[in-house]
Amino acid sequence: QEDVIWTLLITILGYASSLPVGDDSICTAEELAKYSIIFTGKWSQTAFPKQYPLYRPPAQWSSMLGVTHSSDYSMWKKNEYASNGVRDFAEKGEAWVLMKEIEEAGEKIQSVHGIFSAPAISSGTGQTSTELEVHSRHPLVSFVVRIVPSPDWFVGIDSLNLCEGDHWMEEVSVDLFPYDAGTDSGFTFSSPNFATIPQDTVTEITCSSPSHPANSFYYPKLKILPPIAQVTMVKIKKNQLGLPVPYLNLPAKSNEVIDSVSETPLDCEVSQWSSWGLCRGVCRKTGTKIRTRFVLLQPANNGMPCPNLDEETGCEPENCV
Repeated sequence: QEDVIWTLLITILGYASSLPVGDDSICTAEELAKYSIIFTGKWSQTAFPKQYPLYRPPAQWSSMLGVTHSSDYSMWKKNEYASNGVRDFAEKGEAWVLMKEIEEAGEKIQSVHGIFSAPAISSGTGQTSTELEVHSRHPLVSFVVRIVPSPDWFVGIDSLNLCEGDHWMEEVSVDLFPYDAGTDSGFTFSSPNFATIPQDTVTEITCSSPSHPANSFYYPKLKILPPIAQVTMVKIKKNQLGLPVPYLNLPAKSNEVIDSVSETPLDCEVSQWSSWGLCRGVCRKTGTKIRTRFVLLQPANNGMPCPNLDEETGCEPENCV
């Protein structure tokens, strides 16, 4: 009888050890849970002063497209290649191909529980929200929101698990940072289309990567970029279903608070010196000549001020008889 118990115990332990750690297959919470998801844009001119888009088009966010799913499905993943659907969404904000990919994954491997979307935000700061439903077999949340204007940049979440063993998380907030979909090689918000061939993987954009001064997020004096957005998910209690979420009634001045916290200094940038001008003065006396430069980028938020834009030096007047 002891042998039977040992065999049974080893079988159970063997099964337990074969379960992936942190995988959705061990979620034992109640079958369904509903959440409010609130997306807050923090893309202000104070936090991101470099090349901040003010018109045609001004800084804004696309609609949010998201999915609740199991670990068998992946919408996007850092350091992996973006699907055609994610490429179209990140480059043009077109959701059609991505929706088809999600639907196919749901039909083929039953890895998708539901799709959710939230309206676009017409400025860099502001809020949008919607509701989503997770299932104990589909407890992961992924979404994308396109940064407008941009070559192929977006923010989002990849496979956030809202289930903690036997219960659903009550609330979770995540700071969001920009990603490059790896399909367009533009360096700035308003770069013209320039396809990346061959396609690159999805990478996080940081204050030093890509390490090119022309890049819109290049701030070499910062250690990390301030968050460009934030997402909060709040579990809706059953008696609240269908009622408005108190989170959405945040005071309008909350954006001003955000701006005053994240003040990114921007140093003045100037051109190279011009060549020296003609030497002016009276013959047989020391004359003067001037060279000039101009401002490429005005300083902001207590960044380094601009240096002198002209310089004078002594010279011997030319063409003297």
